[in-house]
Amino acid sequence: MNDKVENYDDVTKYGLSNQKMEKLLLEQNELTFIWANKQGHPLGVTMSYIWRNGRIWCTATEQRARMKALARDPRCSVVISSAGVDAEISQSITFKGTAILHKDQETKDWFYPDFARHANSPAPTPEAFVEFLDTPMRIIIEVVPEKTISFDGGVMQNATTEALSAD
Repeated sequence: MNDKVENYDDVTKYGLSNQKMEKLLLEQNELTFIWANKQGHPLGVTMSYIWRNGRIWCTATEQRARMKALARDPRCSVVISSAGVDAEISQSITFKGTAILHKDQETKDWFYPDFARHANSPAPTPEAFVEFLDTPMRIIIEVVPEKTISFDGGVMQNATTEALSAD
């Protein structure tokens, strides 16, 4: 089989290594969260998140449209890019997954402090941020990844440079 790059019709070979994926997931703190409304139309918003134990964790209050939609249909996707973090060229990860909605105190007890330390908080301290987060209407979203699509622009660039220099 010839692995020489001739065009970009198949970019699946430019995925992130497991090490680079884990690094991006831990360094980035913002994602695009995507769900479907009642009519099946996909919608997305930018949210802060943390990556823990192979899962995406984020939060919103129960009156948000996405929370009602996830209660109806837990299927969702998240997209994480390297924009704003110190990464090679462009990197991205997309997870197709299922959302689990948490309101239990045990989850809140570990999530709020961890999230407050890693999210971009407008509050002066993590402790102050936890106070703002910890409300009766707040729900914690756990996204369980089922499929992963990743992209490493550095790998693509290296393959392109090698292909063009071979000519």
